[in-house]
Amino acid sequence: MAPDKKPVEGLSENEAKKELQALATEIAEHDRAYHQDDAPTISDAEYDALRRRNDAIEKRFPNLKIADGPSVKVGAPSRTGFAKVQHAVPMLSLGNAFEDGDVVEFCDRVARFLKLDKPPSMLAEPKIDGLSLSLRYEHGVLVKAATRGDGTVGEDVTANVRTMDDVPESIDRAPDVFEVRGEVYMERDDFAKLNEAQVAAGKSAFVNPRNSAAGSLRQLDASVTAGRPLRFFGYAWGEVSEPLGETLIEWRQRLAEMGFRLNEPAKLCEGPDEMIEHYRRIQELRPDLPFDIDGVVYKVDRLDLQTRLGFVSRAPRWAVAHKFAAEQAKTKLREIRIQVGRTGALTPVAELEPVTVGGVVVSRATLHNEDEIARKDIREGDRVVVQRAGDVIPQIVSVDLDHRPKNSKPFEFPTHCPECGSDAVRPEGEAVRRCTGGLTCPAQIVERLRHFVSRDAFDIDGLGDKIIRQFWDEQWVRTPGDLFRLADRNASADIPLEKREGWGEKSVENLFAAIDARRTIAFDRFIYSLGIRQVGQATAKLLARHYETLDDLRAAMDTAIDPDSDAYSTLVDIDQIGTSVAADLIGFFAEPHNQDVLTDLAAILSIEPLPALADVDSPVAGKTLVFTGSLERMSRSEAKARAEEMGAKVSGSVSKKTDIVIVGADAGSKAKKAADLGIQVMDEAEWISLLG
Repeated sequence: MAPDKKPVEGLSENEAKKELQALATEIAEHDRAYHQDDAPTISDAEYDALRRRNDAIEKRFPNLKIADGPSVKVGAPSRTGFAKVQHAVPMLSLGNAFEDGDVVEFCDRVARFLKLDKPPSMLAEPKIDGLSLSLRYEHGVLVKAATRGDGTVGEDVTANVRTMDDVPESIDRAPDVFEVRGEVYMERDDFAKLNEAQVAAGKSAFVNPRNSAAGSLRQLDASVTAGRPLRFFGYAWGEVSEPLGETLIEWRQRLAEMGFRLNEPAKLCEGPDEMIEHYRRIQELRPDLPFDIDGVVYKVDRLDLQTRLGFVSRAPRWAVAHKFAAEQAKTKLREIRIQVGRTGALTPVAELEPVTVGGVVVSRATLHNEDEIARKDIREGDRVVVQRAGDVIPQIVSVDLDHRPKNSKPFEFPTHCPECGSDAVRPEGEAVRRCTGGLTCPAQIVERLRHFVSRDAFDIDGLGDKIIRQFWDEQWVRTPGDLFRLADRNASADIPLEKREGWGEKSVENLFAAIDARRTIAFDRFIYSLGIRQVGQATAKLLARHYETLDDLRAAMDTAIDPDSDAYSTLVDIDQIGTSVAADLIGFFAEPHNQDVLTDLAAILSIEPLPALADVDSPVAGKTLVFTGSLERMSRSEAKARAEEMGAKVSGSVSKKTDIVIVGADAGSKAKKAADLGIQVMDEAEWISLLG
């Protein structure tokens, strides 16, 4: 923890509120840099520390919770050239643990959620450093193979996967529908031989086995994949028409009988001590394993308990990845550069003398923010210690003061935007300095457009950084709606795109087709595409479910400007949306320029409401529920999760729009208000009966 950060226990409510807002903003910036730009500016360890502090503050001040502060997006963008596959069951990522204490807390958290006296049995298995893959079998025959993609939509790589020896074309004694999930990887010896062949052929060597495996699987020419030594571990599943057992151990046994390789050594552990002991054993075995691993995954063994635990937006509650410690090296810091993000955030990045860390050449590293530079006294020209936390993202750990140049000077963080020259101010309580140029700043405008077309928003293939910048520089695009008028703009241009260098008729045709394909979009993706501060995917989905249409959302936000209005009360009563998020939402919709953009987009797009979360037979589908008091048979978190799975909306307070109030022990004022308003009230036994 940086010295300027108070312990969470010492924060006042006002200080906690400001820091939660700052953390939400900072984490959102790092999400964008990592998942949209593939240019992270913070390490895994630092990112995880931010989320842990956010969680600790929320735990102490639950009334201040901001929905998307701790949220994390999943996966990587789908690659142009592959058909897209909608996953029947989402392929999510895992939460991380870096210390033994994190593992103990994970076990305690599971036990608390399930209301158990001790944690359930956990399966511990090596975490393979590869590419996630889903194999779909129907009646025992392989019919589809897909990468994880963004967790919801992946890439169809069936032709490539059919060339892999580790993937059977057919399996015996399988359910009619059976999705096997696991990891594509490359063994180290095979990787070394492949690189020798690459160099001998005058080609560039691959960076590491993981990147090599990912690149090999994503070849548009399946014959190239066939020449690469790819392997597959199966250890999980997606959609299945019938179960293979009641525990992970039973499922693994069945997978092995079907011919799938398993990630070993795995062990069933009782409690965190045994889990950590197995982690230490795998850590010792790591150098001798034929494949790369970057940690150990712990999973609740009983599948019925996994079902009860369910998922958060980021990951399953029933699993966590215990990462290995980072690898380090020393090099020279050549220059500190400032990048400007779409929200105006100024982010410092270190340009380094290239150095190999953990088998990967590193030339850039995160510097986090100006406080971090000052705390570590990092200067241009310094010899610095660089590490890849979690074996992935580079960061500067410390400075070698014995080798500091005599003419060294402290780094002065700019007070003006390097892109447009506007003042760069640091709001009170935030760690990030921001450009005040807004829509007059080229970096922010272009970044907002990039966010608009990013994979979790409109997901338009062919509109990369350079293309968007080109359209901006030529004044073809000034607003998001202009993207959907590009074909008309090109038709009237003196020199159309197809006659320019780097373009061809086919590429132009593909671009306009990709844009046209996105004229219909789900309401939650549309909300997320707008780039509203603190509104990530989870909050966008909450808003889409509550307001259903853009017209209703705009009308509600217009009325919610009055804090005494019913619209404002409804907004802040949405579970996980508080006053801070509400302020950013209302502020966005109150801006005339934003209203113009929304009106323009509404006229040219078809914005579809989200499908129902549950079957129409669910007795609570579409209803608003409030939980109050202490539940005995399940935790409040589990109760909310189950309600949402059945299509209900969960609110934090009782109002005339509430349909049902579920009361536990010591229910208090909410139960009384429900009775006064004539709202249906049920006790925990009735709620459990309703769940079946």
